[in-house]
Amino acid sequence: MRKARHVKVLGWRWRSNLLRRHSDVVEAWIVLAAWTVATVGAVAAGVVGAQAVEHAVEQDRADRRPVSAVLVKTVPGSGRDVVTGIRYDRVRGTVHWTDLSDGKRTVRTGMVDVKPSAKPGSEVPAWTDGHGRLVSAPVTSVEASTRVVLAGSGAALATGLVVLGGGRLVRLRVQRRATERWGAEWERVGREWGHTTG
Repeated sequence: MRKARHVKVLGWRWRSNLLRRHSDVVEAWIVLAAWTVATVGAVAAGVVGAQAVEHAVEQDRADRRPVSAVLVKTVPGSGRDVVTGIRYDRVRGTVHWTDLSDGKRTVRTGMVDVKPSAKPGSEVPAWTDGHGRLVSAPVTSVEASTRVVLAGSGAALATGLVVLGGGRLVRLRVQRRATERWGAEWERVGREWGHTTG
């Protein structure tokens, strides 16, 4: 016995033939529309997401101001975790600096990360926000670029998957309705065949 060969014909839903149903054409349009909207939507969402994150990162970097702080003391202990043994290149230190953000010279005190070798009285870099509060250092340009790329890629991927998933659901609905119609027609034809052969 010879095996039946399965031949896949590309674009068969678009070609005119006797076996093509109306639902096949509808499915083809759904697939085309879903991929088109997914592609265009993903690109648009990726660009918008990347621009939003880029703007947020730039705003965050612009709001941070460097100040020269003087180290008062460091937290006792080494830069090594007692449990894991991992050595840290930073320890917490108390610093004071002169804040000019409110228009007056105000001496402020706070905690920053410093090198374990830093001695009291030495100058250490610190960053403040627009209200004179200590904040972490702004992200580097490499970190900023990474955030922008990840945000844009994530937004594009999520948008594309949502649109393709929606298109798949619509296509399954069309297939189900076509199968139900086919079943009802088969019932009708089957009864007619039963009368002629019975």
